[in-house]
Amino acid sequence: MKQWGRMAKYLSLFCLCLLLVISCTPRQQANTPSTGAVNTIAGDSRITIGTTEKPRTLDPADAYELGSLSLVFNMSDRLYTYEPGSTEIKPQLATELPKVSTDGLTYTIPIRKGVVFHDDTPFNAKAMEFSIQRFIENKGKPSFLLSDTVASVKATGEYELTIKLKKPFAAFPSLLAFSGVCAVSPKAYQIGAGKFVANSFVGTGPYKLAKYGTDSLRFDIFDKYWGEKPTNKGVNVQIQTSPVNLFNAFKTGAIDVAYLSLQPDQIQSLEASAKKGDWQAISAQGSVISLMALNRNQKPLDKVEVRQAIASLIDRQLLNNRVLLSQADPLYSIIPTTFNVSLPLFKEKYGDGKFEEAKKSLVAAGFSQANPAKVQIWYPASSMTRSLVAQTLKSLADTKMDGLLQIEVKTVEGATFYKEISKGLYPSALLNWYPDFLDPDNYVQPFLACEKGSDATGCQTGGSQTQGSFYHSETMNKLIDQQRKEQNPEARKKIFADIQNQVLTDVPYIPLWQNKDFIFAQKGVTNVNLDPTQNLIYKTIKK
Repeated sequence: MKQWGRMAKYLSLFCLCLLLVISCTPRQQANTPSTGAVNTIAGDSRITIGTTEKPRTLDPADAYELGSLSLVFNMSDRLYTYEPGSTEIKPQLATELPKVSTDGLTYTIPIRKGVVFHDDTPFNAKAMEFSIQRFIENKGKPSFLLSDTVASVKATGEYELTIKLKKPFAAFPSLLAFSGVCAVSPKAYQIGAGKFVANSFVGTGPYKLAKYGTDSLRFDIFDKYWGEKPTNKGVNVQIQTSPVNLFNAFKTGAIDVAYLSLQPDQIQSLEASAKKGDWQAISAQGSVISLMALNRNQKPLDKVEVRQAIASLIDRQLLNNRVLLSQADPLYSIIPTTFNVSLPLFKEKYGDGKFEEAKKSLVAAGFSQANPAKVQIWYPASSMTRSLVAQTLKSLADTKMDGLLQIEVKTVEGATFYKEISKGLYPSALLNWYPDFLDPDNYVQPFLACEKGSDATGCQTGGSQTQGSFYHSETMNKLIDQQRKEQNPEARKKIFADIQNQVLTDVPYIPLWQNKDFIFAQKGVTNVNLDPTQNLIYKTIKK
C-alpha cells in the first residue's frame, strides 16, 4: 500500500509537471492562410499600419522626406489641405480661400476659431504667424519653400493673417498646404536656426503622439479636436526594416494596412491574391514622375535632332510592361496628368518606339553607321528600376537603330550622382521627381527656369542647371514668369500649354512615366485613401 501510495504520489506529480510544461510551452501557430483573414490586432478597433519609411524627424520645420511628412500630416492641420483624389485645395485652419491684392503680393487669410493645440494652448492668427515664421527662420530642409517667396507674415487681427510675398506667385496657396507648413504650439517650440524637436509633436490635428519609438509609433485620438473625429480608436505605426518584412507582416495579418515601400514583384503578388479575395488592393494615381534629362552642353546632345531622335526611340509601353510590371502610367508631358493643364504632346509628335523617325532625325543631324551618335545614360546605382530602363534603351538602340545610335550605360553611387549632375558631367540622366507642392509650376520652374545663362553657354544658374539639362530659353523664362503672376486659371492654363509646346520642340527632357501608388488592406478594413501628396489618410480608416 505504501508502494502504491508512493507511486500514486509520483504519478500525480508527473502529471502536474506535464500539465505545466504543456501550458507554458508556446503553441505552435497554425499556418496562416494566404487570405490574411487572421489579424492579431483585430479586436481593439485601432488600426495598425506597416511601412518601411522611417522618419528622420517629426519637426515640421525640418521634415522633408515622405516618411516624416506622412506622420506630421496625420497629426497636424494646415491653413489649406486637399480633398482625397483632387488637387484642388480647400480651407482647413483657414475658413476660406485667401483674398489676394491686385498686385498679387498680399494674401489675407481668415483664421478658424475654437481650435486648441494638443497641449491646450489656444490657436489663433498669432500662433499661425509663429508657425510660419519658425518654418522659415529655423532653416530646416524645406525652409526654402517659403523663404524664397515670403517677405513677411503678420497676425493683423486675432483671427486674421496677412502674408506679403517678395514677388507674385499664383501657386502660393498650394505651398500653404505643404504638410510641414502646419500649426505648432508656441509653448512647445522655439524660433531659431537649428532649434528642432525631432521626437515629439504638438499640433492641432485629430491625433496626438502617444509614443515615439525607433520601430513603432502610437497615435491616440485628440479628444478636443475641432473637426470631424477619426473613425477609428487610434493608430499604431509599425516601421519594418525591409520590404520583405513588410510583405510578410501583411500576409500573416500582423498589420491592417501596408503602404510604402514594397518591391514591384511583391506588389504584383499581393495584387494577384487580392483578385482572389484574399485582401484588398487599392491603387491611386501618383504625383511622382520619371524623366530623362538631356544635357545640351554635351555632344552630340547639343543638336536638337539628336534629342528628338531619342524622344522617338523611347518605348514607354515596353518599359511599363517589362520593367515597371504595369505599375505606372506612360507619361507624355513634363506636367503629369494629375493636373488638367497636362497635354500629351510627346505622344502626338514622337510616339513610342518610332525607330524610323529616330533614324531620319539622326541622319538629318549628320550621323551615319560610319559616324554614329554616341550617348551615355547615367543613373544612381541604388536604383534597380533605372538600371533596367537604361539597359532596355541600350538594347533598343543596338537592335533597332541600324548602328546610327550607340548608347553606353553608366552608373555611380547615389550621393555622387545628385552632387555631380548640376556640374554638367552627365550627357543624359534618368531622374525621378517628387513634387514639393501640388501645382503645375513645381514640374516646370525647377526644370526649365534659368536665372543666368545664354544660348551660347546654356544655363549657368537655375533650375535647368540643377537638373542637368542646362537648358536656356528667354522665351521659356518669360512664360514661367507669366504663369507665376497669372491669377486667372484659364489664362494660366494657356500659358502652361505654351510651355509644354516649347519643351516638345526643344526637348531638354523626355517624360517617361508617372507612378501609381499601391496600398494593401485586410478584409474588413474600409475607407483607405491617399491625399494627392501620397500621404495615407489615417483618420478615415476603420475596421
